[in-house]
Amino acid sequence: MDVIPVLDLARGVAVWAQAGDRARYEPVASALAPSAVGDPVALLGAFRARLGAIACYVADLDAIQGGAVQRTMLRELAQLETGFAGAIMVDAGAHTPESTLEVMACGASKVVVGLETLRAFTDLARIVRLVGEEEVVFSVDLHRGSPILHPAMQDAAGAQPDAVSLASQAFEAGVTTLLLLDLARVGTGCGVDLGLIEELRKEFPELRLLAGGGVLARRDLDRMRDAGCDGALVASAIHAGTITAADLAELAAEPVGAQSPRVSR
Repeated sequence: MDVIPVLDLARGVAVWAQAGDRARYEPVASALAPSAVGDPVALLGAFRARLGAIACYVADLDAIQGGAVQRTMLRELAQLETGFAGAIMVDAGAHTPESTLEVMACGASKVVVGLETLRAFTDLARIVRLVGEEEVVFSVDLHRGSPILHPAMQDAAGAQPDAVSLASQAFEAGVTTLLLLDLARVGTGCGVDLGLIEELRKEFPELRLLAGGGVLARRDLDRMRDAGCDGALVASAIHAGTITAADLAELAAEPVGAQSPRVSR
């Protein structure tokens, strides 16, 4: 299983995301770079140099909330010679082919299309056709288990959509990588919803399944792996030093416990 460090960016600063309350996020102080509080560039370099990470997830919180894409910062991160070439996943509120191309032009190797900013699954299908299924990650954005829907999606998604039905629509749109992310769990250490991971793994054995929000220690990662998770997004536990380079190396060498063999689409 892959462990993927997370950078949450707000106004050019790396912030500590906690429980989805974005207005209260503060610059992150990390054990990986204690003298570089809130410095995204220093943190990305530390992810590679000190953790041995080969991928990174970047959330542009300004763009996700309707502001401009932080183009300069994203380009600077993408251009770092830190071993991340071709491995930066960026959620910058992309929801159309045009906005997807804007994010990719900033150097993203994979574009994350989040449920909270998506207007229609037909748009998701257009994005997949444009850039290719390998370059798109669909994020099932939840808050305490409930889907976070853009107002334009509230009717189109059905009367009472749940994570599994939304994942099914993403799968039909051509998505091959799914991210389960409960914002209310982020930064809390309360753990991810293992039952939901197991359900998604059973329903969609073909998909690459990632999850994030609530990881506290190595045991959480082991449980996620055993539930069938291919990759875990981690921020707070890495910054606190409870997830280490040894954990990343060991997990990368271990098979996903409950995963069924994938089949070609």
